[in-house]
Amino acid sequence: MRCFEKISFEQFKKDIKDDINLYNNYLLPKRATKNSAGYDFFAINDIVIKPGEIVKIPTGYKTKFNSNEALLLLMRSGLGFKYNLRLTNQVGLIESDYYNNKSNEGHMWLSIQNEGDKEVIISKNNAYCQGVFINYLITDDDNTTEIRTGGLGSTDRRDEK
Repeated sequence: MRCFEKISFEQFKKDIKDDINLYNNYLLPKRATKNSAGYDFFAINDIVIKPGEIVKIPTGYKTKFNSNEALLLLMRSGLGFKYNLRLTNQVGLIESDYYNNKSNEGHMWLSIQNEGDKEVIISKNNAYCQGVFINYLITDDDNTTEIRTGGLGSTDRRDEK
């Protein structure tokens, strides 16, 4: 079953703020039109990004989907085109085993850089990023058996078990 969920309030308090009203009222991702490929991610609070600045943004979201799928995170094209904002990793890639990992519940974060010459404000509840679900293929001779043991960057830390 493919779905977006809020992180738990405990994780929200750790990563964002101890504010139950904010937690209860932020928006889950949704598509803007019936033919939209991407699910818009909405700002929990106002986000201010000065020229040259990199801002790490907690989304408050985790997502569950099938094991042969991935979620691509992309900057909304209007923000990139008009204001020269970009994700610092260009495209975020979320695998299905990131969901409910032991490190952070699968809480997705974004890192956005302002490469423009003007301060950009993304207002609370405005869309700033999109998530697109895709199917992926593996090679016929693939025999990977490793499993994820943590959160962000954990597949690089297999030796730390």
